[in-house]
Order: sequence, then C-alpha cells, then structure tokens
Amino acid sequence: MSDMIQRIGPNLRGRDIAVGDIHGHFLRLETALARIDFDPQRDRLFSVGDLVDRGPDSIAALDWLAKPWFHAVLGNHEDYATRFRTVDVENWVINGGAWFQLLPEAQKQQVSDVFATLPYALEVETAGGLVGIVHADCPVENWQHLREGLLRSSVRSKCIWSRTRITEEDTSGVAGIHAVVVGHTPISAPVTLGNVHHIDTAGWTSSGHFSLLDLSTMTVL
Repeated sequence: MSDMIQRIGPNLRGRDIAVGDIHGHFLRLETALARIDFDPQRDRLFSVGDLVDRGPDSIAALDWLAKPWFHAVLGNHEDYATRFRTVDVENWVINGGAWFQLLPEAQKQQVSDVFATLPYALEVETAGGLVGIVHADCPVENWQHLREGLLRSSVRSKCIWSRTRITEEDTSGVAGIHAVVVGHTPISAPVTLGNVHHIDTAGWTSSGHFSLLDLSTMTVL
C-alpha cells in the first residue's frame, strides 16, 4: 500500500470538486459533472471512496483511477476487493460485490492491486485551507493525529466503516484542519456537522443524486 495519507497540492488552474459514493454509476456521474461544466483540463475531482459495487459499471473504476485529475480514498467496498482471497464472499455479494466474482482470476488480482494503492485519507490544499477527505469518518479529534492513528487497525476500520459522527449528530468537528469531507452514510441532502461535510446523497440509487462540493468554498454546486 502507498502512504495512508496523501497530500495533493493546490489547483492553480481550476476547481477542486468532491463527490459522494459512486458505486459503479459512472455514467450518472458524468451527467452530474456536465451539469457544472466540469473541465478535466483545469478541474480535479475527489472521491470519498466506494467507487464500486451495486452499480452496473464497477470495473470502470480502474479507468477513472488512471485519469490524472481523479483522486479517491479507500472505501469499505474497495477494501472488500483488497481482501478478496479471505473476505466473506456471501456478505460481499449481498452488498453488491457479485460483479467481482465473475472476473477472471488475473483481473481480480489487478483490481485488488489497484485498490490497495488507495490512501485512507487525502489532504487537499485549497484557497480556503487544508481539506481532508476520508470515506466514512475521521475517528480522531485532531487531524494532525490521524497519521499516527492509522497505524492501528481500529482507526483504519473506523475511517472506512464508522457512522458515529452522523448518527450522533456530533457537531464537535475535527481540529487541526479547515474541513473534512466524508461519504458512506446515504442522506437526502448534504449535512455539515462542525467542519465535517457529509456528501453521500445516494447518487447511486434511483431516488438519489450526486452532490458536488467545491473544496475551496465548501459549497454545493
């Protein structure tokens, strides 16, 4: 695995946009990006993870991760793939992982290897300040303690699985950083708790939509 936290420098040409869980619905994502005139020559897109499972085109995640303007953190559904030789397959299939089981063995390994390079967190330098991105939650009170915390499996697990902050409506926020962006928990509209922005508005469902968040202004476009 690469560094568990990756720093991305400022975008001096265009916008930095974050999007919630994609779950194999890349065509829907393209439609949402067209709506805001996303320009891959200038703009960058940041994913909170869960690129795959449930949708019709999970394998397209590999093509998207190869794009220089697209960045993602590890979600719990990518984590399934990194552990495909030991994971509870029945549980994974129930949660949308049937597509992976149909892949040739070599392609399974390819997908797993690519997802294993994804960091648990991204730090994006923006005009408004440093923005952190994790899949589910930031399990430490101060972002500056996250790197050390990620050495523990319990902290890594909370980064990709926890719903504590949003279920408890915890507004305490995360110190040591301008803002944190997360997904994982489907909601009808974006929710901000302290400086933590929850943006998985279930764009992967028939009744949901993709929320696109400008990381410089922390406003939904």
